[in-house]
Amino acid sequence: MDALINGFALVLTLDTMLVIIAASLFGIFVGAVPGLTATMAVALLVPVTFYMDTTPAIAAIVSTSAMAIFAGDIPGTYLNIPGTPASAAYVTESYSLAKKGRAREVLGINLVCSVFGGIFGTVILIVVAQSLAEVALKFSAFEYFWLAVLGLSCSIFISIGSKTKAFLSLLFGILLSTVGLDMMSGAPRFTFGVPDLMAGVNFIPVMIGMFALNELMNYYSSKSEKKTINIVATDSVFHNVPRHTKRYWRNMLRGSSIGTLIGALPGAGADIAAWIAYAVGKSRSKDKAKYGTGHIEGIVDASSANNSGLSGAWVPALVFGIPGDSITAIVIGVLYMKGMNPGPTIFMDGSGLIYALFIVFIIANLMMLPIGYMAIRLSKFFILTPSRVLMPIILCFCIVGAFAINNSIVDVWIMLVIGLVAYVLAVNGFPMAPAILGLVLGSTVENNFMSAMLRTGGDLTSFFARPISAGLGIAVIVLWCSPLLVKAYRYQKSRSARASS
Repeated sequence: MDALINGFALVLTLDTMLVIIAASLFGIFVGAVPGLTATMAVALLVPVTFYMDTTPAIAAIVSTSAMAIFAGDIPGTYLNIPGTPASAAYVTESYSLAKKGRAREVLGINLVCSVFGGIFGTVILIVVAQSLAEVALKFSAFEYFWLAVLGLSCSIFISIGSKTKAFLSLLFGILLSTVGLDMMSGAPRFTFGVPDLMAGVNFIPVMIGMFALNELMNYYSSKSEKKTINIVATDSVFHNVPRHTKRYWRNMLRGSSIGTLIGALPGAGADIAAWIAYAVGKSRSKDKAKYGTGHIEGIVDASSANNSGLSGAWVPALVFGIPGDSITAIVIGVLYMKGMNPGPTIFMDGSGLIYALFIVFIIANLMMLPIGYMAIRLSKFFILTPSRVLMPIILCFCIVGAFAINNSIVDVWIMLVIGLVAYVLAVNGFPMAPAILGLVLGSTVENNFMSAMLRTGGDLTSFFARPISAGLGIAVIVLWCSPLLVKAYRYQKSRSARASS
């Protein structure tokens, strides 16, 4: 109890509250600008945290990341360009609804689901942090391999249109993930003598090229004079939120639970959590045909998973010092710098720092409601600003975002080349999302597969020798076989119907 009181005393100060507000506004701005990500926002804050005490420093990072993840939905809804990778899973749903004049309604339910998911994940973090971390710690190369394969498989099954094109798009992403030094031999692959490619293709320039530049090229190549999204006068932010939450409360709980669990697995992150939550939601939905055409249900699942995944990623970071995602990887460095060493002893510290962190999580998510509402009301900037003015500005931010990651002009060229390739693929009906996930998870699949093979001397049966690995492996195989099983079931059902008639 004393530690809890100390935690409140550390947070409820004027300095800390001002930091939370300022960091929230910064996060909203960064997340809403295509090409600038939550990870970049947190990285930019690190030099500033040098001059802060521990509690305000952590508060700044938590507030910025939570706001940036939500704000990524704003350009996704209005421009079909996800502001952050976590928004890519449901950008089609948001944009389709925006074209029907329901942009603010979409952002309103996004905001409420993000707040709910963030608080849900924080509560889980507080109650069962150590237990979840122990489960995540049991994951070895076998489990990570199957988890990555499951994520890749989901990207195909949730894609709209041809599954063959989705599969080919996935292979393109996996091909990009092979660029760089080979894990086993150390030999360069597809680097073409460019030293900057030795470390591989950076994810951020590829995402900017595939989504932002692709949309820009589509805009300038379109012969249509109608370039903007219409917002009807009655389009309210929160008017339909009670109805949607009442109808889809199970989806909110399921998405938040999936986000927390996936986020607690080191290296998974909010973007993978959003994809898996979207896929699970679609598989359990009674309106599968509506997915991809603008369906609130898909948005509820994935947006709830986004922010709960952020909270979940702090579980392995705090308890074992293992980063749950790129943001917590930065956070661990800040914690060490501030003398707050991640590990089991962090919960035994009587100073109240760990409780202060939990309180900051809750306050940051609650602050998301008023600040997020203000951002939604002001987001008509995307509509009122002429597209001929807005699009060049977005292009400038895309170039800055691609360059700022590594201060490398090579990343800018990667963005431009990938943008051109993505435009050609999109014109021919190839979805972009599987390619993005292929790039993110391709190296994870390869590295963990090779590690497992080295450990077991090439024994493939070892992937089913551990209980968790076997369960994930069976789930993947069932997912792969599900189309055949569904067809066989329908065929048998039609035969039975003909026989009875």
